[in-house]
Amino acid sequence: MKLQSYTITQGRDRAPARSMLKAIGFTDADLKKPIIGVANTWIETMPCNYNLRELATHVKAGIREAGGTPMEFNTVAISDGITMGTEGMKASLVSRDLIADSIELVCRGHMFDGVVALVACDKTIPGAGMALLRLNVPGVVLYGGSILPGHYNGRDLTIQDVFEAVGARIAGRINDAELLAIENLACPGAGACGGQYTANTMATVMEMIGLSPMNSAAVPQVDARKHQIAFHAGQVVMDAVKAERRPRDIATRQAFENAIAAVAATGGSTNAVLHLLALAHEAGVPLTIDDFQTISARTPLFVDLKPAGKFVAADVDKAGGWGVVAQRLTEGGYAHRDAITVTGRTFGEEAADAKETPGQPVIHPLSKPIKATGGLVILKGSLAPEGGVIKVTGIDRKSQRGPARVFDSEEAAMSAVTGGKIKAGDIVVIRYEGPKGGPGMREMLGVTSAIVGAGLSDSVALLTDGRFSGATRGFMVGHVAPEAFVGGPIAAVKEGDSILLDIENRLIELEIAGEELAARLKAWSAPPLRYESGVFRKYVNAVGSAALGAVTC
Repeated sequence: MKLQSYTITQGRDRAPARSMLKAIGFTDADLKKPIIGVANTWIETMPCNYNLRELATHVKAGIREAGGTPMEFNTVAISDGITMGTEGMKASLVSRDLIADSIELVCRGHMFDGVVALVACDKTIPGAGMALLRLNVPGVVLYGGSILPGHYNGRDLTIQDVFEAVGARIAGRINDAELLAIENLACPGAGACGGQYTANTMATVMEMIGLSPMNSAAVPQVDARKHQIAFHAGQVVMDAVKAERRPRDIATRQAFENAIAAVAATGGSTNAVLHLLALAHEAGVPLTIDDFQTISARTPLFVDLKPAGKFVAADVDKAGGWGVVAQRLTEGGYAHRDAITVTGRTFGEEAADAKETPGQPVIHPLSKPIKATGGLVILKGSLAPEGGVIKVTGIDRKSQRGPARVFDSEEAAMSAVTGGKIKAGDIVVIRYEGPKGGPGMREMLGVTSAIVGAGLSDSVALLTDGRFSGATRGFMVGHVAPEAFVGGPIAAVKEGDSILLDIENRLIELEIAGEELAARLKAWSAPPLRYESGVFRKYVNAVGSAALGAVTC
């Protein structure tokens, strides 16, 4: 093994460094072994990452057992669910790149020989993956696991139900007591949000792309089996160090196509588009927003998960884990069998080992898919020349034409929805919420859930240059690019303009003459920055288009 950590720990001139490390319990023998960074996103602000500090002890035990020396460090995490609908939500996407930066900095500074990153809430997963691909030292992404479902009146609950219950209460469809009961019962313990929302979608991605060991993600966070999975992750990273198996050897174009196919097949979050583009950027793999359309169109939707389906993430574990999904993808020819994974085995070999639970209802057979094509559709047109993203799971209508109801912030739109000012047939436009304009591209789960809760999801559409939570459902188009803040066509939309959203033809059109659109944009001027200093100002200066992954480097 060629150990870069020896630059820090070995030789006469490194005596001061060894002295400091001995002060906290490391021995000469420890420092001659491969040094493995354990990047932890544990935080006490949410259930999603709450058990990661405990899991890290098992990861470190696995590293020691396999002949390495672990050194744990922490980075940040922002809860999407808790900050949703507030100014705090602007920190969420910003945190993805900060997580990547901080893991990269610690690992480069201390010259670790390998990395295990413990992740859970939405942005910690792609942030960790981005860091591993930048560093290109042997590494593993370990997902803490989903929360278990809550239960109310004989049905499973997730945080999605709480958001939609707020909308139902505003519309007078439930009372305060029922809202409180749902609030109290939806989240029974530690773990990330329980449907195929962004956290579980990105955990699926990490298994399918090969940076997480197969069948490590589906086990819920509070399940005792997670301890053994964490221990095994420590052993896997040590094997990767010995074999010099690096993230960029794993995250190839074939691996990215496998990951996109899994998102399409499982009805995953639209955020996967943003994050996979960012991961591909770090890996040096050519990938465009149009690739998602191509792969989704050829991949059936065959996993029945919330937000549009019946089941929760914990049910995938009961069905046999994500390996069963990998097995379906390989059997149908929707995935590349030969893509290598972090274990050194191929995707096809890992998939072949999956053990499906007989009679499970969650992962459909390929002969009976939920839909013939996947859950993601990329729309383009005069309103979004660079593209917009819609998740079509659970949507029956194929198009909508209607008058624009224009809002320059999420709060303004939420006020209109809760005030009963949005009517059937309207197309809600929320702008200046993009990567630069927000800044931070807030998710719109509060607004979209209010629309659903008010009983308008079958008649109202929404489009935004911001993002959606993985829990969003309905006729909702996000990531509209170019964004309003940089003078994208969405900045020129006026109240009452006719907009066409056409899924079959993949169109998003502002139905005004081209000359009129050009004249409006010529007369447009950018609004003032919402933050003049600090991390948000740095982010505005650095971040690029959502159509390219909203990357900052």
